[in-house]
Amino acid sequence: MMDKSLRGEYLDAMGIEQWVCRDRVSVTSALPAASAAEQAVTSATAAGSAMEEGTQVGALEWPELETRVAGCTRCILHETRTRTVFGTGSRTADWMIIGEAPGADEDRQGEPFVGRAGQLLTAMLAAIGYRREEVYITNILKCRPPGNRDPLPEEVACCHNYLERQIQLVGPALILVVGRIAAHNLLQTDIPIGRLRGRVHHYGKGGIPLVVTYHPAYLLRSPLEKRKSWEDLQLAQQVYRGL
Repeated sequence: MMDKSLRGEYLDAMGIEQWVCRDRVSVTSALPAASAAEQAVTSATAAGSAMEEGTQVGALEWPELETRVAGCTRCILHETRTRTVFGTGSRTADWMIIGEAPGADEDRQGEPFVGRAGQLLTAMLAAIGYRREEVYITNILKCRPPGNRDPLPEEVACCHNYLERQIQLVGPALILVVGRIAAHNLLQTDIPIGRLRGRVHHYGKGGIPLVVTYHPAYLLRSPLEKRKSWEDLQLAQQVYRGL
């Protein structure tokens, strides 16, 4: 756990006064827009393919799973990626942090949340007493969408079994979801993130407690929302301590 004497520095980095307890804007894709019918067919095909591989992926251990992701060609994103971004941190962590998709820095380094947003996420975790090494961090997508555009449904479907297996292997006591797209996909909803945060959800058959907060990239653009994320972190900590 992080030394309490250091927490003030990280709270300052977040713009939060002490002792007071991304979403990403879509970027127009460089790819040509498909019709609604074409998108539906493509999504259905990807989902069917994902289901076919689900049983196989569900039996993989960490080394085999990471190798499978590194060589994945199931969707178009493999054509433009530099590296896959599997995940980082403790594989026996109680906390699992799930974001949306890799950005340019992550694509180059092969590790999630290493850019400016990642630095803020590190500060957010440190503010409640955790080092990055103590949690497990991953994304719903393992490859960067071109231009940091929003993930397509078929791309999410192709990565879903990988994420599910990561969750099974980690066996977290709590999931912290950062960002609108990750929250919408994990909770299967289109409710605005402002209404998803501030309460406890549950994920999967085991009913893992899940807390939603804003993506650090969004907080960099909207610093006044940092206090709300601080409240979300406190909620997550309260839920975890109550387990």
